Amino acid sequence: MSVALRTIGLSKSFGAFRANADVSLSFAAGARHALIGPNGAGKTTFINLLTGVLPASSGEVYLGDEKVSTLPQHARVKLGMTRTFQINTLFPGLTALESVVLACCERSGRGGVWWRPALAERAAIDEAGEILSRLKLDRDAHTVTRELPYGKQRLLEIALALATRPKVLLLDEPAAGIPSAESAELFAVIAGLPRQVTIVFIEHDMDIVFRFAERITVMVGGTVLVEGTPDEIARDRRVREVYLGEAAHG
Repeated sequence: MSVALRTIGLSKSFGAFRANADVSLSFAAGARHALIGPNGAGKTTFINLLTGVLPASSGEVYLGDEKVSTLPQHARVKLGMTRTFQINTLFPGLTALESVVLACCERSGRGGVWWRPALAERAAIDEAGEILSRLKLDRDAHTVTRELPYGKQRLLEIALALATRPKVLLLDEPAAGIPSAESAELFAVIAGLPRQVTIVFIEHDMDIVFRFAERITVMVGGTVLVEGTPDEIARDRRVREVYLGEAAHG
């Protein structure tokens, strides 16, 4: 099994408080892997350690075979690890297509010239169109970002992330603030992304998690409680006790 991302003994302390303690996880290439756990379990801190938002107190992060533990955020993005939080500034006055073209040009070092005549950036425009189509945003390509419904703005954030050509895409509650009917549609689009992209996501909606995740890691108190398939997690009494509730999923 090819591993896209892994950690060894990853820990983070804030004074005497250990937000993450000795977290060792592997994420298979092409996985749809959910991180769940109660509030304060250390999930977002773990994502921050993966992406370089926070420096680890100890432990290592590997992207493929390359150790990236000490690299800054932008260097990890260049190597293929992207988080929607890092692309958190949408361009409200630009259309969806213009925004993704800009992101494509920025990746290739042409961010300052994206406004040149369309033919001069035809490759970026074509790539941006393909990304929007993949996320079912092609009909909204010429809609100004501020006029898009919130759920589609979240998809546009993912489109901007995909423009970096990630190997690993980290999503911190991508469905937050989206009505449940729309969140299922959002995750259906995310799950349908090419298998070249490994997806690791934090999500509190258990229906969404059990519907779309292929593997689930449960974190409690900054450590890994258990990892397994959705069926294994649903049957695990420890998980039901600390998080899901006794009645959840049987």
